Amino acid sequence: MLKLKDSDIRSVLLSNLDKRHKDEEGTKVVNEMGVLHGQSRVDVAVINGILHGYEIKSESDNLERLPSQMNDYNKVFDRMTIVVQRKYLDEVKKLIPNWWGIMLVTRYKGKLHLREIRKGRLNKNVDPFSLSHLLWRGEAIDILKEKGLQKGYLSKPRHDIYEKICNSVPLDELQAIVNQRLKMRGNWKVH
Repeated sequence: MLKLKDSDIRSVLLSNLDKRHKDEEGTKVVNEMGVLHGQSRVDVAVINGILHGYEIKSESDNLERLPSQMNDYNKVFDRMTIVVQRKYLDEVKKLIPNWWGIMLVTRYKGKLHLREIRKGRLNKNVDPFSLSHLLWRGEAIDILKEKGLQKGYLSKPRHDIYEKICNSVPLDELQAIVNQRLKMRGNWKVH
């Protein structure tokens, strides 16, 4: 039997997410969403009331990058789910935080299926500064303007702009703003 690739699993995951969120107006499913200015890329992100990342590890992958990816994802996502094949299930259970969900990819009668092994929970440790890195510079400037905080910041580097936002906007409000801005981005990497 041929080894599954990321693209095989992504296809069944996207189909599953489409069914799950089809009646939710305003939900956006994004492929290969960069976090921390591209330091890591989550395979699939669902943006609705929360930011939910899905990381795929097929049997063609290895887990070498997972610790650094986890470190980045833990700073940004409200929820995370890892989608794995049985080959990595036990190892992944030991590696990932308890708040991450786990989905198992199985093959039955030639078709791929997803089974929830562990339901994820909300991340209580989102880092506002890392979250703000999801904003494009223009979006961050617009937020400062909307809050009347732009004076002296229009020509500052992104780092300073993000810092100003984080020091001026409570985390729950920042999460809502970032989600809204990501959803407003037209056909940006949308599935």
